[in-house]
Amino acid sequence: MRRATLWLPPAACMLLIFYFSSQSRPMPFVTEHVWDKLLHFAEYAALGALLFRALRGEGLSRALAFMAAAVAAAAYGATDEWHQSFVLLRDASVHDWLTDLLGGAAGAVFCGTLRTPGALR
Repeated sequence: MRRATLWLPPAACMLLIFYFSSQSRPMPFVTEHVWDKLLHFAEYAALGALLFRALRGEGLSRALAFMAAAVAAAAYGATDEWHQSFVLLRDASVHDWLTDLLGGAAGAVFCGTLRTPGALR
């Protein structure tokens, strides 16, 4: 059960990213008013933070969990960009992928700096 509490949140985040990437015009009101790079950064920051949390919960050191979370988020971002290349009105973008990479790394760093009672050390 403990592993489920570690890995279900990042899996749910990945499913949500996949769901929105599968749509030609996801959340049109939001995407018309918010810069798409900010959306990419935010969703991958969340993924990076959740991956970092799961990896720390598995016992990885802070540094290794950060690197693994950043690499995993970047890899997922690459597959997401490839997936979008098959969706009507969407395309694959290196700039979006770089934003995903930066967001994932930032989320992992942010999560790694939290020092709250009961937080992972």
